[in-house]
Amino acid sequence: MRGILVRTLFIALSLLAGLAIRPLIAAPIDQARLANAETSSDWLSYGRTWGEQRFSPLTQIGIGSVSRLGLAWWAEFDTDHGQEATPLEADGVVYTSTAWSKVFAFDARTGRQLWSYDPKVPGQTQLATCCDVNSRGVALWMGRVYLGALDGRLIALDAKTGRQVWSVQTTDRSKPYTITGAPRVVKGLVLIGNGGAELGVRGYISAYRADTGQYLSSRDYKWHDCTL
Repeated sequence: MRGILVRTLFIALSLLAGLAIRPLIAAPIDQARLANAETSSDWLSYGRTWGEQRFSPLTQIGIGSVSRLGLAWWAEFDTDHGQEATPLEADGVVYTSTAWSKVFAFDARTGRQLWSYDPKVPGQTQLATCCDVNSRGVALWMGRVYLGALDGRLIALDAKTGRQVWSVQTTDRSKPYTITGAPRVVKGLVLIGNGGAELGVRGYISAYRADTGQYLSSRDYKWHDCTL
């Protein structure tokens, strides 16, 4: 039973009348949409807003409607490893990462898989992890999906097709660094941290241009301009 549960993503327990899910449209996730996520019905970033309160303002589910909830659809993944990602939803598409840093996109209304991406993390990377090969999520920005892969790569994918746009190595592969956290995007910069302190390395956060993947040092960018 445990294997079935960890391999299955249960999406959007919907009301009989239906939670209003908009049709699939191409709408850019830009600074304005992220900054105003509090007023949006979408789930655009990890924790939903920059405050990461994980609270939805939707009112269709409440005391009077909870008895009418039912399973809308489900999708099964190809691994028994832990699933810790918070799925994102934007304009009718659900994006999520799974164990081994794989990424999937689904039609939020029907559950139809739109695409999948496998970064092919080397199996030996698991030796550098303290707590399984988990991934806690992705980030969205201007038609792209950003993933921090377990082996230290930061990867940009085309949100429509799942094809890789760019990939950069953010860690020293000779040391036991891993990435399990979700990236954040602020004003065109993708921020990513890493782990490995249990095995003797010291973590840090680095920033990359969302469009090109170019690494930015403190000399390249005025960090006070990045105030939320």
